[in-house]
Amino acid sequence: MKPQDILIILKILLWEDNQWSIDRIAKSVGLSASETHAAIKRCEKSGLYSTVTRKPVRSSLEEFIIHGLKYAFPVEPGPLERGMLTAHSAPPLSDIIASNDELYVWPYEEGNARGITITPLYPSVPFACKTDSELYQYLALIDSLRIGRARERKLAEEIFIKKLLNKS
Repeated sequence: MKPQDILIILKILLWEDNQWSIDRIAKSVGLSASETHAAIKRCEKSGLYSTVTRKPVRSSLEEFIIHGLKYAFPVEPGPLERGMLTAHSAPPLSDIIASNDELYVWPYEEGNARGITITPLYPSVPFACKTDSELYQYLALIDSLRIGRARERKLAEEIFIKKLLNKS
């Protein structure tokens, strides 16, 4: 598995009409078609994607993201920089948690916040999230699972599972 595989599998999950193509997915997340194809193949091999349904295997995706992602792709807070809000500083958790702590951001020149940096799962994550609010919420929740304290992780887990189950 590579970090961009999570970006791709979430984008496939969010593609409502199931009429996605490798090229459309690649352009929407800022990857090449070959990188996107390779990510789908890795997701298939790891049991996160089914070629029969052309959809993610939700139970496997939930298990990996909730229990394994923080170990496979750990994160350490970085310096203060300008960027795009993430983790509990971004929706949907920012709507629930009032925090006096520093904000967390993905470093991003077009971002509108200043905070402690968290390296996104893949460099194109801010680009992909700029025009896809649902993908943004999923990836912010994932960052809460990767870096949050117990309360933030618990809330992120609950919201992530609810969103995953409500996706058709």
